[in-house]
Amino acid sequence: MLTLADSPSPTTTPTARPHAVVIGSGFGGLAAAIRLGARGYRVTVLERLDQAGGRARVHRQDGFTFDAGPTIVTAPFLFEELWTLCGKRMADDVTLAPMLPFYRIRFDDGASFDYSGDRDAMRAEVARFSPDDVAGYERFMARSEAICRVGFEELGHVPFSRLSDMARIMPTLLRLGGHRSVYDLVASYIRDERLRTIFSFHPLLIGGSPFRASAIYCLIAHLERRWGVHFAMGGTGRLVDGLVDLIRGQGGEVRYDADAARIDVVEGRATGVTLCNGERIAADIVVSNADSAFTYTTLLGGKAKRWSAAKLARAHSSMGLFVWYFGTNRKFPGIAHHTILMGPRYRGLIDDIFSKKRLAQDFSLYLHRPTATDPLLAPPGCDAFYVLSPVPNLDGGQDWDAIAEPYRQAIERHLDATVMPGLSGSIVTSKVTNPQDFATDFLSFRGSGFGLEPVLTQSAWFRPHNASEDVRHLYLVGAGTHPGAGLPGVLSSARVLDTVVPDARVFA
Repeated sequence: MLTLADSPSPTTTPTARPHAVVIGSGFGGLAAAIRLGARGYRVTVLERLDQAGGRARVHRQDGFTFDAGPTIVTAPFLFEELWTLCGKRMADDVTLAPMLPFYRIRFDDGASFDYSGDRDAMRAEVARFSPDDVAGYERFMARSEAICRVGFEELGHVPFSRLSDMARIMPTLLRLGGHRSVYDLVASYIRDERLRTIFSFHPLLIGGSPFRASAIYCLIAHLERRWGVHFAMGGTGRLVDGLVDLIRGQGGEVRYDADAARIDVVEGRATGVTLCNGERIAADIVVSNADSAFTYTTLLGGKAKRWSAAKLARAHSSMGLFVWYFGTNRKFPGIAHHTILMGPRYRGLIDDIFSKKRLAQDFSLYLHRPTATDPLLAPPGCDAFYVLSPVPNLDGGQDWDAIAEPYRQAIERHLDATVMPGLSGSIVTSKVTNPQDFATDFLSFRGSGFGLEPVLTQSAWFRPHNASEDVRHLYLVGAGTHPGAGLPGVLSSARVLDTVVPDARVFA
């Protein structure tokens, strides 16, 4: 166990309830706080920024509202469960609008595919691209359902604390194709290259390469079909606000501008958190929603054995993200709520991003137009957008201070020349986030957008555990631990705490 000899002794003031301190207010941290509050803990959430949400924070600029990060809500029952734990109804606070289609996927040649959960419509779309692939598509979706049943429904909220846990489920993972990549599994059912792209891109939503991510992540196709794709009216920030209100309603506290300097450890046990201003907050348990690499290398002083700086240096991180938020003084009604713009290359571009760490001249883009569903996110007659481009993480060595604006301009020209003619003369507000900002604002290792890359050897037991291997009473939630990134993943990481965190009465 880890011991920091210079850490102060516990100074917990006697209270009726044991104290849990949560570092970080991303969705994983907020969900963890609510679950702990429902189990009898007094909870304090520490957020180093001036608002809650982490990557799901909100940018408000010139009358426009931009969700900074997640825009796609799947498995909404994971959110509804948090309201239920507090004796409330989510529908009273947040309205989720179903998306139809889920996404519009547009190829470089102008062909488009409307991706939805409607079985008949999807068969028709597949047939329009390749009639001979309809039967293979149906078999792929059946495989996706089987994988989802195991990988998400049965194991998504189960801790992998021991190697025996991994050994027990490994035969099932291999039977379902977990040793293959997402693209390889899709290609075994579907022959048309464009359809292979359509049904293999999902790992990019959680920071993975379709050519390296375990085929277990093929579960996303069925997860979306079963529970749908939704948008929170008012923006994803409405969900953040709702969760903060739930925490406060439980008697918990959310503190802003509270920057954690270290996790205090005495005799191998977490005893609290010391802030950068020197304030110490005693705790019976500590939950870190910070980047898992930052937790081990900085908050624990780099003295952890299981996830040492040397091991993290060898680990594969997810890609970086370049996000451009912009508002226009006119509407673009031809743009769907979620549009995926595929570039001229698929495998080659992804290889540039993940393997060569090279910033290519071409790109594939995710274009988000929330005002297609909620016009109130922009002034009257205007549209709000963000466009996301997967790029190399900071291991690529790009100087984002120098290249961010030229790269943004290249994206603007591409949109203007393809799906948004007249864009360049319509922009009235603009903001950019790049991998360096992820490192600065979210303390993200290598400026990656989603923590460790979701490959098989960095999944389940091979990820940083939800219950720290080095420090007792220290727990991890969020994208950097099991089960991984994406809203279902980080919310499920908080569900794991129900199993690994002791009942509050243990500390009574």
